[in-house]
Formats: sequence, structure tokens, C-alpha cells
Amino acid sequence: MKGYIEERAIKTAEYIIETKDNRWEVICGLEIHCQIISKSKMFSGASTVFGADANEHVSFVDAGMPGMLPVLNERCVHQAVKTGLGLNAKINKYSQFSRKNYFYADLPQGYQITQFQYPIVGEGEVVINLEDGSSKEIGIERMHIEQDAGKSIHDIDPKKTYIDLNRAGVGLMEIVTKPDFRSPEEAGAFLKKLRSILRYLETCDGNMDEGSMRCDVNVSVRKVGEDGYRTRCEMKNVNSVKFVMSAIENEARRHVEVYEAGGKIEQETRQFDPLTGQTRVMRKKEFAHDYRYFPEPDLPPLVLTDEYIENIRKEMVELPDAKKARFIKEMGLTPYDADVLCENKEVAAFFEKAAKGSDGKKVANWIMGDFFAMLKARHLELEQSPVKPEYIGKLVNLINSGVISGNIGKEVFLLMADTGEEPEKIVEEKGLKQVTDTGAIEAIIDQVIADNPDNTAAYRAGKTALMGWFVGQVMKASKGKANPGMVNQLLSKKLG
Repeated sequence: MKGYIEERAIKTAEYIIETKDNRWEVICGLEIHCQIISKSKMFSGASTVFGADANEHVSFVDAGMPGMLPVLNERCVHQAVKTGLGLNAKINKYSQFSRKNYFYADLPQGYQITQFQYPIVGEGEVVINLEDGSSKEIGIERMHIEQDAGKSIHDIDPKKTYIDLNRAGVGLMEIVTKPDFRSPEEAGAFLKKLRSILRYLETCDGNMDEGSMRCDVNVSVRKVGEDGYRTRCEMKNVNSVKFVMSAIENEARRHVEVYEAGGKIEQETRQFDPLTGQTRVMRKKEFAHDYRYFPEPDLPPLVLTDEYIENIRKEMVELPDAKKARFIKEMGLTPYDADVLCENKEVAAFFEKAAKGSDGKKVANWIMGDFFAMLKARHLELEQSPVKPEYIGKLVNLINSGVISGNIGKEVFLLMADTGEEPEKIVEEKGLKQVTDTGAIEAIIDQVIADNPDNTAAYRAGKTALMGWFVGQVMKASKGKANPGMVNQLLSKKLG
């Protein structure tokens, strides 16, 4: 795009697109489709295992065979309620399934069983944390459950489309936000936060590359200070956080270009091309009445009891925000450290095991530094780590107690990664204990001073910056084992 946008968008909490004559803000809302973790599909007993051969997991219900009736999977209901609680949302004790009527080859029934007027989850909120240290509440409009469609495959044959129904009927949670996003960064932060919550709850694995979490992005713009909303466009099935952010930025710029040229934005569904960063028209936007929604005649209303909801509430695990607050309060972590460690449930659990009986802040530094670097260098996942979490805590304790120095600690860590052995054993076998014997350190210092008369004379003449050089020589002579604090103290005394 060219001609109308003269300056880059300002990437702040208020993401503004500047033109020659106007300042524009972005308005964005998201619809996130999350596959429910369940062994079987929403309305049939077919498996939900990912990666099977095409059409291997398809029941007569999924295939839309005549006379086949849906039976609601209670596990999917359970997972939806748990997710609603995790979103601080209202759980509706009464909800209803509807038929959404449309034709497509990967929808054998000719309709989708979904929830329309009466969803299972009502309004909620999610707090996101931004890079500038600020936070913002993002409103949840609703969440409903529905069945997924199959998958159309267009790249096998140049003239044919193939259909895989393995995904047809898999349970989905559709989470609809309010139009609260004002920048691509806010949308990205929300998706990361939502994915973290879902993984903590174990209700969706959040794997966007496998299609188990997909995002529809609704974008419009308006002049700064303008009330109300202008026409929005929807981009379907964007499958990564990066692409969502790019889609928002590029679509917003397209809207500004059109308006600045005196044109009009049509409400339509568009497709985002990650290769070009641009969007293109798929179809004119449908409205609710186009789908001829009506209550699903083969399923009764879903009625939940207070007891059912409360029993699920009792199952709730500590979620990222609560865990982050506890890590900051009880373990002395910075908000940044806590954010990094709490984003992933498994990482948070690893840290807690490592920090038990040790210095939490120093353990966090080791995990976020040397430990993560080791995993990355060796192309390992957390569960493949040769270093047990408790070994990191023991290593920190060895350093804190003066048994080994920090530099020796790095050597010990690498040996832990190579052997899988605990640090105490490595220190003992390799003879890496820190030298704290005053006489032994003094002897090394005396030798260094005697071997370097010129530098000794220069130091005593006022060139005190040489102290660091002397410390280095002593540490080198002791093979890193001398206590650094004692080295500094004794050197200062002997050099005068």
C-alpha cells in the first residue's frame, strides 16, 4: 500500500496509524476455536487422535449417515465448564444446541451443531501483560461449544479436492472476545495468555500448527476521538500468533488506505496470506439469518446443576496469574522472571521442584540462563532434560555455602548435563571444592606478586585498576578454586 500512510504506526499501548490529515486507531476482536481435549468426539464415539490416516476415525454420525443421532459427550461439557471458570466467566446453567445450516463438502450433515442464542459460558475477562509493564483487561463476550468440520485438501491433485473427515465432529470451544484490542501486540499477548490458561487447565493443547487452536480476526478502524464502530472485516482461520498480529496490522492499513482515498469498506470475510502479509476476499460477510439457525431437534437443552459446576471448580489448578503472584511474593522473583516461568505449566513445576529448599531467585536465574541455553543447544524438550530440577537447587546451595565458586558452578552444570549426575558427586570426584584455606591462598598470592614485580610496583604507585588483573592471575593459578572474596581481601592486604 502506498500514497496515504506517511508514517509508521506507533507501536505503543495506543497503536496509532498516522496519515497526512488523520490519526486512526485499530479496533479488533477475536474468535478463537479451541479443540477440546477428549478421547472421543462431541457427538460420537470416534477417536480424536491427531495424525491418523485420512478418514480413519469417522463414525456414521460424523459422516452424516441417515438415521444417525448425536449423543452429547459429557467430557466435552466438563472441559467447557472448566475453561469458563478459568476465564473468570459466568457459567450458564441453561444452554441449548442449534443447527447452523450451510453447505460445504467437509460438512457431510449439511449443518453444524453449535450453540447460538444460549451458550454454555457467558461474559468473563482475561488480564494480559504488555511489554511496557502495563496490563489490560480483555472482555470475553461468550464461549459456546460446537462440532468441528472436516478438512478439505487442495494440494494433492490440481483438479480435485479431497476430504478428510477425521476432524469432523471433534469438540470445539469457540471463545469470542469483546472488541477490546487496540494493537496487534495486545492481540498477540492475549493469545499467548489464553493458550497458557488452556494448557494449565488441560482442556486444549493450543497447538496452532496442528489446527487445534485457530483464530478468526475481526478488524476495523476509526479516527481517534470518534465514537462507535465502523464496518469490520473478518479474516478466517489464522493459525499462529505472529500471523494474527501481521493480519491485524496489514488489514488495518488497508482500511485506512480505502477511507483516505474516499472509498467504503465492505463487510466481508477475507483470507490472510502469510507469504505476502496481505488479505484477499473470500466471500461477502454472512449474517446470522443467512444460516437459518434453529434449535437442534435431536438434542435436549443442556441443564447444569450448581453441584456439577462446584465439583468442577474444586478440580481447578492454580492458574498462571495466581502462580505468578505467589512466585513474586514467596520466592522473590521479578514480575518478568515470574512471567517467563509461569507461561508454561511444566516449566513452572520444574522451577518449583528446583527452588524447594534453595534460593528461588538464583534458581530462576540458572533455569532462565544456563539451563534453557543447554536445552536449546542440544535440541531437547524439557522432559528430555538430563538435569533433574532438584540438582539445580543443590548446585545453587553449593555456591551459596561457598563450597564452589560461581565459575566452577558453570563447569559443574555442564558436567551435570553430560552425565546426569548430581552436583555433590561431581564436585567430590573432580576435586572442585573451593579453596578457603588462608595459608594456601596466601601462598598463591605471594607467588603471583613475586612473578610480576613490574605490575606490583605499578599498583603500589597508584594504578589500582590492576587489582582485577591480580585477582585473575590468582584464580588462574588456583584453577578457579580459590574463594574470590578471600582473594580480594588478602590481595588488598599484601599489595598495600
